[in-house]
Amino acid sequence: MVQARNAAFAEESAEVEVLFAEAAKFDNISKRMKVSLARLETGAQVVKDAMGPVYSNTQDLQTMNGNIDKILVAIDKMLVQTEDRGREERIIRSGPTKVGLSEYLGSLKRIDRALAQMTATKLRVNQQAIGDYSELLAEGSDQLQNLFRSILSKDLQTIEPLHYITKQLPFPMITSEKVSQLGSIDAFISSPSAQSEPTGQGKTPAIRIYSECRGQYLSNSLSNLSLASISTSKRKNPDEVYRQGTSGIGTYASGIEGIFLAEFQNISVIFPREDWGAAFESTCRKSLAEFAKTLRELNMHIRANMNTDCFLAYEIIEIVISLSFRLDQKTGELKLPFADALKPIRETAKASLPELIEDLRRRVSIMQTLPIDGSSVSLTSEVMTRLQTMPLYPQSLGSIMASLGDGNWNRGAAGISSTSTSLDVGADSNQLLSHYILDTIEALLSSLEAKARLLMKSKSLLGVFLANNVALIDRMIRSSDLLDVLRPAGGGLARLDAWRKKGTSSYLDSWREPCSALMDVQYTNRGARPPSGSNGLIDSVAVVKALSSKDKDSIKEKFKTFNACFDDLCAKHKAMAMEREVRNQLSREVQALIEPLYARFWDRYHEIDKGKGKYVRYDKGSLAASLATL
Repeated sequence: MVQARNAAFAEESAEVEVLFAEAAKFDNISKRMKVSLARLETGAQVVKDAMGPVYSNTQDLQTMNGNIDKILVAIDKMLVQTEDRGREERIIRSGPTKVGLSEYLGSLKRIDRALAQMTATKLRVNQQAIGDYSELLAEGSDQLQNLFRSILSKDLQTIEPLHYITKQLPFPMITSEKVSQLGSIDAFISSPSAQSEPTGQGKTPAIRIYSECRGQYLSNSLSNLSLASISTSKRKNPDEVYRQGTSGIGTYASGIEGIFLAEFQNISVIFPREDWGAAFESTCRKSLAEFAKTLRELNMHIRANMNTDCFLAYEIIEIVISLSFRLDQKTGELKLPFADALKPIRETAKASLPELIEDLRRRVSIMQTLPIDGSSVSLTSEVMTRLQTMPLYPQSLGSIMASLGDGNWNRGAAGISSTSTSLDVGADSNQLLSHYILDTIEALLSSLEAKARLLMKSKSLLGVFLANNVALIDRMIRSSDLLDVLRPAGGGLARLDAWRKKGTSSYLDSWREPCSALMDVQYTNRGARPPSGSNGLIDSVAVVKALSSKDKDSIKEKFKTFNACFDDLCAKHKAMAMEREVRNQLSREVQALIEPLYARFWDRYHEIDKGKGKYVRYDKGSLAASLATL
């Protein structure tokens, strides 16, 4: 058993010794491989050090070879350009008219390309050639600009816009052939290479030339319309209220619209899209300046005749706003220049609203007399005529009143400065106009009432005077567009009814004296009531018989007083000048007041003179007939 275990250990020890021998052998091989790897790295470094300069020299030689090739190409091009310079110079010197526009533009484009190529080489030997080509390019550009101006000058004959407006003809435009030529020229002279110096403000040489030529054409063509606008606005009768469409400003605006749109069509074909706005604005600038000058002159005329010509300002605002809107829709330009031109007129129109109210108060205050027959004053008709005209300008008045603010017109012209920047964005234009109309009527009637109380001693005359003016106002409202303006206001006509009742009350005040004469005193504690006749009628005989002699005298005196007052008031009533509706209304009021009282009094006391007519001048029928004649 022990021997067997020793034999196994001996065998394992032999195997271990074999493994150690193999490990030693592998260590030896590893050392030899490391030595070989070190020798290989040393050899590679020697090769690298030897090939580096060779590779670098090869790269330098390749770069040099490329540069030499480029120089040779540049020299070849320079030789070709030198050979072509004479031909291009002959074309440029001859001018576009002689050689033709297409060939001339082609020569300039070749010069431009050659110049760009020589500039890119940066060879000092090309400097002379660059200078020569630059001079040719500048000369060619100048000749093209002259040709551009020459082509435009052939279509600058002044036209008469009124001819095209009245016959509804399209305004003349530049012919398609010329437009094509102008577009080709613009494409070159507006390029950066063709401009010797910056033009600034987005204006190319073509835009500058075009605006100079065509701008003068527009201004000259519109000059007659400008003069006509001023002359037609100044009427022979300065007291006549301006009538819509009388001024030539509408025709002037139509001429501007037609000729400007035709010009925009020319511009949109000749110039690129990014230049349309600058070209159009620059071309129209002179005409817009003349238009603004015309509006300033009209503004001075309006200010001098504010009461009659403020409506011209409203009309101008409506016309110019519409014109500006249409042009802006079709061109996208000129909205601001038109707004600037309209500003003086707009300020005058804004000032006119409180000025008109102040003026009517001022005119009433300086009245020395009023109609002795109670008829209405001419001022009422004038004021209502002005108010009747206002609904014709809803757009302009709505805008002005909104900027002024509801009710601020009552502050007077001096209050405009403090409210000029206010904007009543929530107000309806029709509502604002109705408020202004009612405030104007209120100011008129209040001023007339105050003046009448000073100058008219009779309250009945005061009442008739107020009623006549109210009737005239009411009639002029109902016979015009004012009714449509005031009806939605709610209570607008009710304010007139209040004034009508005030006039009626003042008139009836004088009829209170005959009414008081028909008042008697009855004592209920002095025995039985006077007997009545058949059918419930009062027995006048019994009533008179029951009176004392003193009471009888009193009744007689009452009849006499009534007769005298009634006759006098009827005569005065018939002598007063009354509007038809006023006379009808007042006669009804008098009849409703007098007839019941007199009928009662007559029923009781008509037997006071036993039918002789000495005291009882009127029976019920004759009194009704007399009242009917009123």
